[in-house]
Amino acid sequence: MLTWEEFEKVEMRVGTIVEVNDFPEARKPAYQLTIDFGTEIGMRKSSAQITKRYDKEELLNRQIVAVVNFPKKQIGKFMSECLVLGSVGADNDIVLLTPDFKVENGLRIG
Repeated sequence: MLTWEEFEKVEMRVGTIVEVNDFPEARKPAYQLTIDFGTEIGMRKSSAQITKRYDKEELLNRQIVAVVNFPKKQIGKFMSECLVLGSVGADNDIVLLTPDFKVENGLRIG
C-alpha cells in the first residue's frame, strides 16, 4: 500500500501528442511520441507500445495522461522522457488514459 504522501510524488500530467513516428528498432511494436505538456514542462518524448489499437493519424492531437517525473530511459537510440499511461488488457492491448474533455496541457492529475 502507498501512503498519500508517496502517491503525491507521482506527477501525472495531461499532454497533447504533436508528433508520432514509427519505432522499427523497438523489440516490441511501438511508436515514438512527442508530447506537448504546456509552457511549464514543455515537450517530452516517449516510446509507447500502442500500435495494436492506434494508428499514427488518430494519435495526432490526442490528449493523454503521462508520468513526467520518472528518470529518462534509454530505449535503443531513443531517450524516453515520460511514461504514457494506459490500461493493459490481454495480449498487451493498451488503451490510453485520456481526459473526457479537452483541457490545458500540463494540468496535473490528482
